Amino acid sequence: MAKPIPKVGSRKNRRSSARKSARRIPKGVIHVQASFHNTIVTVTDVRGRVISCSSAGTCGFKGRRRGTPFAAQTAAGNAIRAVVDQGMQRAEVRIKGPGLGRDAALRAIRRSGILLNFVRDITPMPHNGCRPPKKRRV
Repeated sequence: MAKPIPKVGSRKNRRSSARKSARRIPKGVIHVQASFHNTIVTVTDVRGRVISCSSAGTCGFKGRRRGTPFAAQTAAGNAIRAVVDQGMQRAEVRIKGPGLGRDAALRAIRRSGILLNFVRDITPMPHNGCRPPKKRRV
């Protein structure tokens, strides 16, 4: 006899967090990547294994609204809510990129109740950039 296909209420293709084992994580690292068009917040343990991640796009923002501070605040809140339930108390914050969501994401992290060891800016800066191409002959 064939198995019945279960009906799915929401059509969104979302990954469930039930696959990941709920470990007790007292300390972690929060990575914030703030570009001009999106903000990605990833929470890892101290060894670098991803526990939770969220972005402005996965929170339902589309188009130009993904680059706004409010979208970054929402993404940070969603990423952190999952790890606070797993018992995270202390975290380091590493912020990368020039986007508008940098400060808003940091404000949302501060409000979440996690104690911050340090906040570090790891935006890559060219010290003199790449060597330019050689000049073309005329």
